[in-house]
Amino acid sequence: MARLIPTALLLLLLLPGLALAGGIEVREFDGPVMERRYAELTATLRCPKCQNQAIDDSDSPIAGDMRDRVYALLQDGRSDKEILDFMVERFGDYVLYNPRLEGRTFLLWGLPAVLGLLGLVVVGLLVRARRNASNRELSAEERARLDALINRERTE
Repeated sequence: MARLIPTALLLLLLLPGLALAGGIEVREFDGPVMERRYAELTATLRCPKCQNQAIDDSDSPIAGDMRDRVYALLQDGRSDKEILDFMVERFGDYVLYNPRLEGRTFLLWGLPAVLGLLGLVVVGLLVRARRNASNRELSAEERARLDALINRERTE
């Protein structure tokens, strides 16, 4: 009985490690090029369930299914574009970290540039207006009022 307790404690300590070891995916590739393609594809695809996490880094079951699908499509000889097209067709544009430049995503890509140019134009107009305001001559009425204020201050 005394020997059974340390064995049970050892098993309890090893149990969490065994659970983590079950999450490691081992994949066999034809070569380093295929392995690199797999790594790049899984790093560029976003997990639909997780918030801003790639499928290569996610523990979500859907991310695991997506990694399996990418691996299977690579083994079938599909190109990277075909694999990305398949994933976009199935999960939508959200699955891509860098959405493609299309009619519906043009605003997403073009808006920052347009706002930047607009900001430069506004700053340029403000600088120009201040420069012109400081160089403007006083009208006769403004000159008379200024002289009156200066004379009043001298007499006091």
